[in-house]
Amino acid sequence: MKAFFVISCVLVATVMADISEKVIPILSQEQDISPDGSFSTKWVSGNGISVQEQGALKNPGTKDEAQVIKGAASWTDPNGVPVQLSWNADENGAVFQGSHIPVAPEIPVLIQRALAWNAAHPSKEDN
Repeated sequence: MKAFFVISCVLVATVMADISEKVIPILSQEQDISPDGSFSTKWVSGNGISVQEQGALKNPGTKDEAQVIKGAASWTDPNGVPVQLSWNADENGAVFQGSHIPVAPEIPVLIQRALAWNAAHPSKEDN
C-alpha cells in the first residue's frame, strides 16, 4: 500500500509539473570563418541576448603565434537589470569587464606606503 501511495504521488507530481520548454528563437545570426584562422560571429536571440565576437591569429607561423579574441555580450538579468560583458583574450590570458563583475577594493594608503617602503628597503635575505 505504501509503495502504491508513493508511486501515485510521483505520477501526480510528474503530470502536474510544468514541463513546457520555451523555444527561444534566434532572430539574427552571422558567421564568417576565414582560411587564415580569423573569424567573426554575431547573434541575437528572441529573449534579448546579444553576442558578438571576433578573433584572429597573431604572429602566424612564429613561435609567438597566438589567437586573439575580442567579444561582447548583453542580456537582462532575472531582476530586469541590463548586463553588458566584454572580453579580450590573447597569449596573456582573458580579461573580462562588466558592471556585474566584482571589483577588488583599492589598497589602503597605509598598506601602499608599507609596500613601497618594503620595495625600497629589501631585507638582507633577499640579496
